[in-house]
Amino acid sequence: MRIRSLFVGAAAGAAGAAIAYVYAVRPWWRAWGVDPDESAMPLPGDDLVPDANVVETRAIDIDAPPDAVWPWLVQMGFGRGGWYSYDAIDMKGGSLDHIDPSLQGLAEGDMVPVAPDAGFQARIVEPGHALVLYGDEAMMEEQAKAAAARRDAGEAVDATPANLRAGTRAMPSMAGFAASWALVVRELDDGRTRLTERMRVKMPAPAGGGQRVLGEAFGFGVFAMTRKQMLGIKRRAEELPA
Repeated sequence: MRIRSLFVGAAAGAAGAAIAYVYAVRPWWRAWGVDPDESAMPLPGDDLVPDANVVETRAIDIDAPPDAVWPWLVQMGFGRGGWYSYDAIDMKGGSLDHIDPSLQGLAEGDMVPVAPDAGFQARIVEPGHALVLYGDEAMMEEQAKAAAARRDAGEAVDATPANLRAGTRAMPSMAGFAASWALVVRELDDGRTRLTERMRVKMPAPAGGGQRVLGEAFGFGVFAMTRKQMLGIKRRAEELPA
């Protein structure tokens, strides 16, 4: 009888959590930082993944001019300036709270690392305006093979930190995926900055209920990291000297 009561209580708790997520949490995170006009607005890099089946556009106002925001964007990356998000998840160490002049020379074609042996490629770099990063399955496979070849040749290749390995295992299957990530700054009439970020992702459609739940969890995780990052950039641009 007691076991049955515990089971019923757990089921009721799970049902309550699911209802709270559907009617409170999900509407909040799906709407945060979303402007319908900006979601429909063309941005640099949209053509890199024309057949994307996941498109997320979010934006935030920053009380600083674009030239105070851009330097924080161009130095992003693992082992560089960081991602200004939850460092315990996506970094080894902490994101910078200062501008590093040695990291300001990012050019089209350069790699922006997400781990010691993997990263996005900078496909569009328009100083003071747009940074677009790109990655796909073939690129990631090439990077993994290159890292393995360097290890076989006796070169020292830093091991991927445990926190990044854990995050990779939590991702849904990404076979055949391609993704672009655009960060665009534009000056507002009062001299402030509007930072807009857009992710366009091509990934397999979920085949069952379990995969849909995993995909929903993954989507929320991406939102949480992006929100923290945008707030981190805002704080740095407003409070710290560029």
